[in-house]
Amino acid sequence: MGKDYYKVLGVDKGASQDEIKKAFRQKAHQCHPDKSGGDEAKFKELNEAYQVLGDQKKRAQYDQFGSSFEHAQAGGGFQGFEGFRDFSGYTNGFNVNMDDLGEMLGGFGDIFGFGGGARNKRARRGRDIQMILEVDFLEAVFGAEKDVSLKKTVKCDHCHGNCAEPGSKIETCQTCGGSGRVTKVQRTILGNMQVQTTCETCGGEGKSYNQKCTKCHGSGVCQEIVNLKISIPAGINNGETIRLSSQGEAGEKGAQSGDLYLQIRVKSDKRFERDGYDIKSKAEISFTQAALGDKIEIETVDGYVKLYIPDGTQSGTVFKLKGKGVERLQGRGRGDHLVELVVKTPKNLSRKQKELLKEFNN
Repeated sequence: MGKDYYKVLGVDKGASQDEIKKAFRQKAHQCHPDKSGGDEAKFKELNEAYQVLGDQKKRAQYDQFGSSFEHAQAGGGFQGFEGFRDFSGYTNGFNVNMDDLGEMLGGFGDIFGFGGGARNKRARRGRDIQMILEVDFLEAVFGAEKDVSLKKTVKCDHCHGNCAEPGSKIETCQTCGGSGRVTKVQRTILGNMQVQTTCETCGGEGKSYNQKCTKCHGSGVCQEIVNLKISIPAGINNGETIRLSSQGEAGEKGAQSGDLYLQIRVKSDKRFERDGYDIKSKAEISFTQAALGDKIEIETVDGYVKLYIPDGTQSGTVFKLKGKGVERLQGRGRGDHLVELVVKTPKNLSRKQKELLKEFNN
C-alpha cells in the first residue's frame, strides 16, 4: 500500500498549498535529526510527503493514482526516492527546489547544502536603521528642520561600490563560469544528492577581481558618519515614525540600501497638553472674575489671545479657541485650543469680606 502523504503531514485532502507548507515547516522542525528528540526516519518521511504535496502537479498526479502513486510508471509518474539522480532536472523522477526546501528547514538547510543556489548569489540588501529623534512640543505642532548625524554603512566612494580597485580588471570567474554556482554531490540522510551550491572562489558573484578595492577590501561598502537634514512634518505626534527610504545601511556589492526609521519623541511642555490635534491648558481666575465676568489673556502656541469670561462662569468650564490647536498632517487645517477655567477659592478673608459673602449667600 502507498503512503498517505496527507496523513503524514497532518492535513486534509482539501488543504491549500500554504497550509501544506506550514504543516511541513512545523513538523520538520520538530523531527529534525539534529535537534534533541529528533526522528530521522520521520523527518525523511515528512520530506518525501512535502516533495509531492508541495508541488501542485505532483499533488494532482498523486490524487489521481491514489495509493498506486509510487508505482505509476506509465505516463512518467512518480517513481519514488529510488529515482533521484540529478535534482537539476531528472525527467523520470521529479525536480527538487533546493531553495524552497532550504527555506522550509529554516536554518537546518545549510547542514545539507540546501541553503546554496541563486539566493546566495544575490547581494544582500542593506539593513534598516531605527533611531529615536527628540523634538520640542512646538516643533511637533508646526513642523521643523532637524540635523541628524549617524554612523552607518555607505557605498564606498573609492570604488563606487563595484568592489575593485579603480583601474583594475574585473573578469568572469573561471570556476563557475560566471553563474556563481557549482554542482556538487553531497551525502545526506536522503542519500547522495547532486546539488548546486555557491561558488567558493567568487562567493556567488560570478566575478573575479585583479585587485580588490584597497578602501573597502572588496565589500563595496564602508563605515562613515553621515549628516542628514530631516524635515519634521507639522502635526506629528509622540511615538509616530518617519520612514526615509534608502537612508539606512548600504547594501553589499551594489545591492539596495535599507531604510531609516525615525521614531519621534515629543518633549513635554508644562504649559500645554496635546489631545490628538487639540491642545489643552488651564487658566486660573478669581472668584470675582467668575462672578462678574472679565477679559483675560490665554497663552496659546500662537502667542497670547484675549478670552471673554461671562459673568457667573463656573469652575471647570471649558472654552474653545477654534483653530488654535495642532497643524493637521497633510495640511487639513488645525485643531482647537481647549481652555479649562479654574476658579480660585479666596483665602484669609477679612471679617467684613466674610460677612459680605454670607449676605450674598442669603
